Amino acid sequence: MTISPVIRLHPDDGVLIARASLPPGTVVAEGVTTVERIPSGHKVAIKPIAVGEPVIRYGQIIGFATQAIAPGQHVHVQNIGMGDFAKDYAYCADVKPTPNFDLPATFEGIRRPDGRVATRNYIGILTSVNCSAHVAGLVADVFKKNPFTGDNPLAEFPNVDGVVALTHKTGCGMTQNEPLALLRRTLGGYARHVNFSHVIVLGLGCEVNQIGGLMEEQKLAGRLRAMDIQEVGGTRKTVEAGIAFVREALADANKVKRETVPASELTVALQCGGSDGYSGVSANPALGAASDLVVRHGGTVILSETPETYGAEHLLTRRAVSREVGEKLVDLMRWWDEYTTREGAEMNANPSPGNKAGGLTTILEKSLGAMAKAGTTNLVEVLRYAEPVTKRGFVFMDTPGYDPVAATGQVAGGANLVCFTTGRGSVFGCKPAPSIKLATNTPMYKRMEEDMDVNCGTILEGEESVEQCGKRIFDLILKTASGQPTKSESFDFGGAEFAPWVLGATM
Repeated sequence: MTISPVIRLHPDDGVLIARASLPPGTVVAEGVTTVERIPSGHKVAIKPIAVGEPVIRYGQIIGFATQAIAPGQHVHVQNIGMGDFAKDYAYCADVKPTPNFDLPATFEGIRRPDGRVATRNYIGILTSVNCSAHVAGLVADVFKKNPFTGDNPLAEFPNVDGVVALTHKTGCGMTQNEPLALLRRTLGGYARHVNFSHVIVLGLGCEVNQIGGLMEEQKLAGRLRAMDIQEVGGTRKTVEAGIAFVREALADANKVKRETVPASELTVALQCGGSDGYSGVSANPALGAASDLVVRHGGTVILSETPETYGAEHLLTRRAVSREVGEKLVDLMRWWDEYTTREGAEMNANPSPGNKAGGLTTILEKSLGAMAKAGTTNLVEVLRYAEPVTKRGFVFMDTPGYDPVAATGQVAGGANLVCFTTGRGSVFGCKPAPSIKLATNTPMYKRMEEDMDVNCGTILEGEESVEQCGKRIFDLILKTASGQPTKSESFDFGGAEFAPWVLGATM
């Protein structure tokens, strides 16, 4: 079977996507040949586009021509830019029934005493402030597995996945109530996370984010052990006390057993990073197909990265189950407009140099590809950063576009598994939730096979459909939730990537 050198995503599109680097003279459409080299994953025009005219991809506006574009030309940052256009929010217009499967899928999960289901079993060390970060690391390092030598201090506790210190750069020098409340909401979400069997929080003692205030505000009394370095008597005594806590907790944590549970117990965080021109063609739509399966089996998926939904929000408001839910999303976009203006930035600054090298241009184009991760089901709720996810189905959480910060918020909200698409090759983990890495293209997958769990480049090569690849992802979600390690877990990723969203001035 001959495969076309280009990909058409929608009948109305004025650009096509190069499957591989195309030399000048390549036929890409009837009567259209390339007039210059088109890099892999980049766009080629198939019709004349006048200055100021919309450029259409996915059947949607991704920007406006900043100079006249002829058929066969490379369409990229040199001739496309942002512009304003009217959006029809059409609240609830596309809401449709989402029937669940009669026989829901299952996985082998860990049922906690409160009825919630974990996919991993960690002991967590949280910090109230950066001043206690090193001490937390010293405690966790005693129990750290070495992925290269195979040394494992937890060998006697096979049902414990690890001891992880989650540290951050803030907790003091905070000038406003909102940043403190956001940090506490994030730490509270991790302290309650179902994938932690036991949690200790270490503080210095004089910080703004007092442990007592954190525990009271987040209702954490009885859920975790707390220690202040100043009160305990310094570094050595605190490390010794922390090690004693972990050793005491290990035997109890090791008692867990996995049991068959329904897939409705899954809460999957949807992430993309290091995106390229194929992200919206292969991995993101395939993850969207898997997301639909998760929802139809009664589970939950969380889309986030508000700046990377900007310009495409009108497609999600149509799927909102109520006008109130849809308006929450629109309000977030207005807040981000005001926030970036106040900070002297602009929304179109979001696509990174790597994104652009991979073929993406404006934030509109990136957003349209990114939202494909959420599939086609109804939008049931819109949440603030790190708010608990309480509704099943497709929910949206407000986060920045920066992957570690976004995923931290999703896991704080209750995600017990992460699916992360990448075209350039992001390496990432997000303890205590396992992270599945999805490659958009085969060359990168082969180059970084030790880091990638799924190759979605098969879609580009015509080897399988988006739906088939989505089913493969869903099956891996079930295996991973049942305890099968991911590639990022094999390298012990997931501690350093803990990154709460920092708002406000630091004093």
